Amino acid sequence: MFARFVVPTRASAARFAATQYRFASTKSLRDTLKDIIPAKQEQLKKLKTEHGQTVVGDVKVENIIGGMRGLKAMLWDASVLDPIEGIRFHGLSIPDCQKVLPPAPGGKEIIPESMLWLLLTGQVPTSEQTRQLSRELAEKGDLPKFVEQLVDELPKTLHPMTQLGIGVAALNHDSAFQAAYEKGMKKTEYWAPTLEDCLNLIARLPALAARIYRNVYKPGTELPAINKDLDLVGNYTNMLGYGSNQNLTEYLRLYIALHGDHEGGNASAHTAHLVGSTLSDPYLSYSAALFALAGPLHGLANQEVLRWQLAMQQELGDKITHDDIRDYLWKTLKSGQVVPGYGHGVLRNPDPRFIALQEFCQARPELKESPIVQLVNKTFEVAPDVLKEHGKTKNPYPNVDATSGCVLYHYGLTEFKYYTVIFGVSRALGALTQLVWARALGLPIERPKSLSLDALEELIKNQKQ
Repeated sequence: MFARFVVPTRASAARFAATQYRFASTKSLRDTLKDIIPAKQEQLKKLKTEHGQTVVGDVKVENIIGGMRGLKAMLWDASVLDPIEGIRFHGLSIPDCQKVLPPAPGGKEIIPESMLWLLLTGQVPTSEQTRQLSRELAEKGDLPKFVEQLVDELPKTLHPMTQLGIGVAALNHDSAFQAAYEKGMKKTEYWAPTLEDCLNLIARLPALAARIYRNVYKPGTELPAINKDLDLVGNYTNMLGYGSNQNLTEYLRLYIALHGDHEGGNASAHTAHLVGSTLSDPYLSYSAALFALAGPLHGLANQEVLRWQLAMQQELGDKITHDDIRDYLWKTLKSGQVVPGYGHGVLRNPDPRFIALQEFCQARPELKESPIVQLVNKTFEVAPDVLKEHGKTKNPYPNVDATSGCVLYHYGLTEFKYYTVIFGVSRALGALTQLVWARALGLPIERPKSLSLDALEELIKNQKQ
């Protein structure tokens, strides 16, 4: 059964997608998971009993003191990030997903609901299943009054990401998992209330994120009610005040779907996994993940790219040449700064998410003609060679942040500090679905072994003898 979930080649990925699309039916999300979980549990049991002592990697001193980068030490079943190919979701590449995952009615881009279904089940949903999930999330999307009051009372000067984390943590007041755990339940049943919490949180994130946006940037503006006939992003853009901009809505559908999961080792996903391994409920686990995402080395990167691009535009004027950009890049590097939007902890090629967003831009005349988007394109044509010559960047190619914020800016969503909130709405798809699977598979609390500097030196000394 599990051959369906691991697809090593692009050709087989396409066959996998077609098979899964035919396989999908009108089954509900919960019934689909009930069918899948026992087989996954058996797969994990077999791995533990038959291959528990198999060595899959070596730990070096540089791994221990270098942030555990690259260590194969975490189970994350929904996506695998290859340095050359980029991300695959249950074996499907981004182009594969764009071909087979259902869009919103009248739209062309992937919507988060179809990606959510894929991440949870490993199967491509039908359009009917996606619509049913959209309606369920819309029906669950209203915030409790006490959370609305809490967020409304927060200082408008408090960073939007801090507000988002506070709001998500407060939602644990209604946690189904916490309530069921306190009453007592079998460990094998943990996944079901966890799923309910995760769906409720994903459903409520747009209303919470939009409320923060309105409070901080458009105080006193009325928030429209959730429309039960709209998908998650359709409601989100409507509540943000951009519901009439269908191009922005389509962009955010693609942006949120593609940002939804990027393997488990990144700081926000790993934080959700770590906190969730203590059996904290999904609200507490994801609020912790959001505070990891709020760091400038992680989720704040897209706003740094836009600041850098706009500073370049202001300094160089309207008619910017490739030589101008090359000089500005060297100026940035020689000042001791990094070039924002370039490089990645794993990737060694242009980020496929960057390519997908660039294709979105090229398909729309208003974006092709946008000065800021044109500057992104020109920078892409120059920056890799400059970074290769500089020689201090392992990956001289653009990541998704190189373009993501610039498109938001073009469409009028110009409040930089808010961009990471949108990232936070999207990253919930992967982080929360894997919490469900961590409970379904009975994964233990995460507890790596730490070493002091002296202990590490002693270990090295003993190995050399």
